[in-house]
Amino acid sequence: MTMKEILDFVIVSYGTMSITVFNLLEVFFILTLARTFTFLIRQAFNRAVKQRRVDRGTAYALRQLVNYVIWIITILFTLDYCDVEVTVILAYSTALFVGLGLGLQDTFKDFISGIILLTERSVTAGDIIEIDGLVGKVKEVGLRTTKVMSRDDIAVILPNSQLTNQGVINWSHQHAATRFHVEVGVAYGTDTRLVEKVLLDCMSRTADIDVDPEPSVQFRDFGDSSLLFRANFHSSNLFRIEFTKSELRFAIDAAFREQNITIAFPQMDVWIRNQATS
Repeated sequence: MTMKEILDFVIVSYGTMSITVFNLLEVFFILTLARTFTFLIRQAFNRAVKQRRVDRGTAYALRQLVNYVIWIITILFTLDYCDVEVTVILAYSTALFVGLGLGLQDTFKDFISGIILLTERSVTAGDIIEIDGLVGKVKEVGLRTTKVMSRDDIAVILPNSQLTNQGVINWSHQHAATRFHVEVGVAYGTDTRLVEKVLLDCMSRTADIDVDPEPSVQFRDFGDSSLLFRANFHSSNLFRIEFTKSELRFAIDAAFREQNITIAFPQMDVWIRNQATS
């Protein structure tokens, strides 16, 4: 059996359409070429990110859109090359598509939301977001869903429509560092300026707290049982910020003990008055 006979061997035949070994090899070549293009595009975007010509979120969004376009064109070209009438299939499938559209409205809504997220880049890979009380790092934005990693290292899959239709707090959308605070109450009679000095010193010695902008202390209010203070600071450790807050609280507690500053607790004075009896 010659090579030509092997390549012309018909594997599938239906009506006037027939698929030979040569056709399969050509389809495999087209798919491999598309795969190579997507790989080269990914490498180009990675180099652009390393050279700081484009940020990581922008590169990811553009790469995803280019990949989708390449594969859509590849699939349509492959079907046309195999003499599959795409227009005929679409015409006969109109009723089916209408039914699918009615039954899969939420799915199509997620697809449209995915395109919006990839083009507007309001939420991109690497962002720290908060939605419905969930704080997590965006790992991947797809066409239908977005993968978010929670602080407990649990992967949460969110429909894209949830990110576009609901209020989402993006902690890292504008700046790499975000402002946080820790509140503490001290007993009445405490030297308030000493409290300010101790809090500033604790923040200056705590890891992951930025020195620019400088930390600050606010005397918030005269509470029912305490003088209320707030220690404000900026940090780039957004995803693990609760650990930074915990270290700061440890430092404040130790420093207050050294300075004999009492952390207030709820208390109530009860006055009992004896009335004269007749």
